Order: sequence, then C-alpha cells, then structure tokens
Amino acid sequence: MERRTFIKQTGTLAAGTLLSENLLASVLEGTKKKVAMVGTGHRGLGMWGTPVIKEFSNLIEFVGLCDINPGRVETGKAMLKLDCPTYTDLDKMLKETKPDILIVTTVDGTHHQQIIKGLEAGADIITEKPMTIDEKKCQAILDAEKKSGKKVSVTFNYRYSPHRQKIYELLHNDSIGKVTSVDFHWYLDTSHGADYFRRWHRLRKNSGSLLVHKSTHHFDLLNWWLESDPQEVFAYGSLEHYGKNNPFRYTHCRPCPYKDKCKFYFDITKDERLMKIYAANEKHDGYHRDGCVWKEDIDIFDKMAVQIKYANNVQVSYSLTTYSPYEGYRISFNGTKGKLDAWVQERQPWEVEKYDEIQLTNNFGKREIIRVPNNEEGHGGGDVRLRKQLFNPAGKDTYRQAAGSRDGAMSILVGIAARNSIDSGKPVKIGSLTSLKPGVNRV
Repeated sequence: MERRTFIKQTGTLAAGTLLSENLLASVLEGTKKKVAMVGTGHRGLGMWGTPVIKEFSNLIEFVGLCDINPGRVETGKAMLKLDCPTYTDLDKMLKETKPDILIVTTVDGTHHQQIIKGLEAGADIITEKPMTIDEKKCQAILDAEKKSGKKVSVTFNYRYSPHRQKIYELLHNDSIGKVTSVDFHWYLDTSHGADYFRRWHRLRKNSGSLLVHKSTHHFDLLNWWLESDPQEVFAYGSLEHYGKNNPFRYTHCRPCPYKDKCKFYFDITKDERLMKIYAANEKHDGYHRDGCVWKEDIDIFDKMAVQIKYANNVQVSYSLTTYSPYEGYRISFNGTKGKLDAWVQERQPWEVEKYDEIQLTNNFGKREIIRVPNNEEGHGGGDVRLRKQLFNPAGKDTYRQAAGSRDGAMSILVGIAARNSIDSGKPVKIGSLTSLKPGVNRV
C-alpha cells in the first residue's frame, strides 16, 4: 500500500510542511503567527524559546507561556526576555491568547492533554517527541487531530542532521540494493544515561520508559530510513543497574550523605541555568532535578533488546544500554548488493575527528568511506534545520524530513509494543494498538 493511500485513510498529512506553508502565508499577509508554549523547562526554553525568538522574531510572536510550576514559568519568561502573560492553567491561556501554534514541551505523560486541548482551541501543534506514551493516548490524539482539521508536527530533529540525511540518501540511491535487515545498537553513557534515572523519566507514568521517551528517536529514524511501517515487535528488558540495585540511596544529590562515595553524584550547583530553572523553584512542586539514581520507585528498564519486523519484510535487531562509558551508536544495513555501516560518537571524554564516517561495502569486495562533517551545534545541526522547516521553509521537503502525527505514532508504537512485549512475554502486532495499519510508505 502506498503512502498516498495511507494519507487518505487516516486523514493525516505532512503536518510539518503544511504548518510551515500556513506560517509563510500569514507573513505574506503582513501578520505574525501567535505562538504559545506549555512547559518551560530546560528543553522548552533551550530548543523552542531562545533560538526561535532569535531566528524567527520577524515571523512569530510569543503570546503566552504556561507551566504547572508558577516559579518556573516566571523564570522562563525572564530568561526569554518576553513581556507576554504567564499561566499555570492551559485552558485559560488558550482562551485568552488564542494562539495559532501551541508548542508542547511538558512531561511526556501529559502531552496528549495539551495536544488535544490545543487542537480543540484551533491551534496547530508542535510537540516534542515522544508524541505520547501509550496506545490509548495516541489514538485520542489521532482522533482529535482529524476532528479539528488542525495539524500536529512532531519534532524529530535527528532526521535533519547531515550524517543521517546522507544515510537516507545512500539507501534510496540503491547503494546497497534492497535492504533486508538492520543491526542498530545505541549506547547512553554514565552521565547522560544516568540523568534519565534521576529525573521524572524514571517513572513509566511520566515517560512510558526509555523505549518510548528515548528510543522514539531511533525507531523514527528506522521508519524514515526504511520508508516502511513496523509490523510486529518482540522484546526483552530489565532494570539491573540503577534503582534498587545499590546498597544506599537518598532523595537527591545536594543533601546526600553518600555523595563522597557515589560515582553518580551530580553537583547541580555548578550549573547556573539548571539552578535557576529547577532548584530555585522546587519549593513550588517538590521536583528535584538532581534526584537519586538509586531510588526504589524507578520502574523503567536500563537495558533493552528489541526485534522488529517491518511491513516490507526488513528485520531489525535493536538494543539500548544506559550505562556505557561512551555515548553513540553503531548501525549496519544489510542489502542485496552490499552493506552500509556507521559508528557515531555523540558524547565522549576524548578528542575525536570533526567528521562522522559511513562505510559502503560491495558484496564482492569494493569499499568506500564517506566522511560527513559533524562540527555543527545542536544535534549535528539537526535542531537549526528542524526549526527552519517548521517556521521558515525554503522549497520542497526533498528528504521527507517533516514529521506529522502518523510518523509520531509509528515511532512510539514500536516502543509501546516493545514495553508491552516485555511485560507479557509475547510478540505484539502494531496493527492491534491503534486504528493505524502498517504498510510500506514508498513515495
């Protein structure tokens, strides 16, 4: 089944592109799009606050900021140097400011609430990944989008980095023939990986587990690279390093009596920005940004292995480890004519080359090394390119990088299916989770 058929059946479109066209039309009419944001934490302010104001102030204006923490939303307003009103009640903000675009950067488990309310209020949505955390919330978003006539864009910045774009280009230029299987292994280091276990992500009810919160990036890349939907998933996972797997623990790092012997001690006082956003406002909601990685309430996995079968019959072996000495990934595409391999180090304690390599190997011996510069900031330049696609596009979306609700759904459904498989010990069919039916999305 072709992508055009899917669009007709589900009522979804290339949301990112349409949102951008609507934005451009408003500028040509001499008006700016009204933008509101719900969730004023580090990600919201750093990705969708400061840079959006800097890069697109001629196209948009912020009309409201909202956060359940009254101190944090005021801190965000001051950091962004805005004079718009602030709110702790989303309904009130939507009613009073009537935004054209609502940016959602709250805890994952609440995304569906903000997205649906925004759609019902007549706003297009830009939501951080993951779109939501379970199949029921996912279906509710799909239904609300279809009913509202507005669009949901999901911010998959990884699609936009030059290295990953080059992989897409090579695969679709028949460089290794028909892809038959993929080996994909992601490693989070003992700094970044551990951080998920000290923050709100440590609870399934908030993040859906790292198979949803973090792996949504990776599953989306697979769906995008392969241009096919996942069909069936089987997975293993456990919590064997963090959480209760330690003889001592405390509430959070600053007052911890074990800080001198804990290798995972995090001194938040050295980060002025995090102290302003979180520590200065924890009196309002009790949230500790420097929470203990050994808390006994942690209920997400810290090691995961997933088998995925795609509608185009590609088989994928995927794993995620959260306590590696370095951070990055290895990926290998096996094809009928050869093999494409890539190894990327995202965070590391040593100096590396200012480029990432892709290796193409012909089945009968010819090998080629392709080097792609990696010296751009913001996830290899992906952040800047994503924002431009959303707020000020130029021409055709050549590599189909703009992601809508269907893309957002298919990425999280792999993680949701994997989590359900681990809990049940059984394989899970993607088509059993929502009204979306897997197929091959060749354009």
